[in-house]
Amino acid sequence: MKKVLLLVTAMVLGSGGAMAQFSNKIQNMRPYDQRGVNIFETGKTDTIPYEGMQLKLGAGFTQQFQSLKHQNPTAINSADKQANKLYALSPGFMTAQANLFIDAQLYDGIRLNVTTYLSARHHNETWVKGGYLQIDKLPFKSALLDNIMQYTTIRAGHYEVNYGDMHFRRSDAGHTLQNPFMEGLIMDAFATEIGGDIFVQKNGIFGMIGVTGGAIKGNVDSVKTAASNPDAQKAPSLIFKGGIDKQLTSDLRVRFSGSWYHNSNAGNGSLTLYGGDRSGSNYQNAMEKAYSSGTTANASTAIAFSGRLNPGYSMQVDAIMLNAFVKYSGFEFLGTYETANGRGAADLTDRKSSQYAVEGIYRFGAKENLFVGARYNAATSRLAGFTEDVKVNRFAGAAGWFITKNILMKAEYVDQQYKDFPTADYRSGGKFNGVVVEAAVSF
Repeated sequence: MKKVLLLVTAMVLGSGGAMAQFSNKIQNMRPYDQRGVNIFETGKTDTIPYEGMQLKLGAGFTQQFQSLKHQNPTAINSADKQANKLYALSPGFMTAQANLFIDAQLYDGIRLNVTTYLSARHHNETWVKGGYLQIDKLPFKSALLDNIMQYTTIRAGHYEVNYGDMHFRRSDAGHTLQNPFMEGLIMDAFATEIGGDIFVQKNGIFGMIGVTGGAIKGNVDSVKTAASNPDAQKAPSLIFKGGIDKQLTSDLRVRFSGSWYHNSNAGNGSLTLYGGDRSGSNYQNAMEKAYSSGTTANASTAIAFSGRLNPGYSMQVDAIMLNAFVKYSGFEFLGTYETANGRGAADLTDRKSSQYAVEGIYRFGAKENLFVGARYNAATSRLAGFTEDVKVNRFAGAAGWFITKNILMKAEYVDQQYKDFPTADYRSGGKFNGVVVEAAVSF
């Protein structure tokens, strides 16, 4: 925390020499507050003029109260070590989560973003999420390039990969204000990777191609072969996306998109498509083991991803996500179908997974500042070492109130069930349910 404050102070003091100004006038930026709800990729209709270097400091803050209960009645429990005993839960407040956003307008059409987790489930200490450069205009005198950049956005850096549409709606540590629910999907397709992408859009039709290193962080280590991967190499990840997003009438908007994430060989098993989140879940310690081994108690930060199902495709992965979004007046529908197959470091053959989710939201009030909604999500996966598929399903019902565009109060009832897990697994017959209440601030 001290390091972050020193960094911000240095930027503030140094901004005078660079003639930077604190401002909200950052071009082609997705707002962090209520205005960013239902915005996916940034558009090309920004009318903010360039007025020299600008600096914007923002934050996301979330405080939660949780009252969940869980059980695993069919899991085998050792009398002496209680290997499958679940973490003891009681109603209470979670540790607050917070993000720091630094956005800088460096030149006309060129901006920088750096995001830092100040406190999160997985890391209570400060942890950098990533940073990237976004280019919507090129500083060259060329009519051809100007014409191309009317429709093109380029990103480069260490950023949240644009696979699927659900990553725009999920909670991200302290930034939870734009998610009507507490969590994203059960199979949480989220990763920050080093690379670049080119996004082209015109008249509501869009397409993207991206290339990354396929890892959550930089790595210069040599690649080691193994029996499961004799031809180990550092293959890049390729991300493709395309779709249509149209405002058909003043009341009706439709969006359909398809995405494909591909990595043929990650060498040392560094892929994190379904395990790339470094912040953690908003269902604290639900359906988690009390002990890591023997009688060693699990630290809360070590079991930070409660309620999620990670297929463990750390070596190879091919994943496809289809999304359909329809908004008519205050009614919203979002549907998701995803299928994936791949391998972990010890797998000799591919394993498959799939999930679907449907959600409906009704927003009402003068500025759609009130909402109610429900989501059903079901995932099926063949996990490493398992001989049969397992299933996890979740129902969530939520309601919320935007007190201002920057302040949200919301509550959710959740019921999640685990099916077909072997009795030796702590999730056998598992279930958790209850209520989570959340206050979120973003600016």
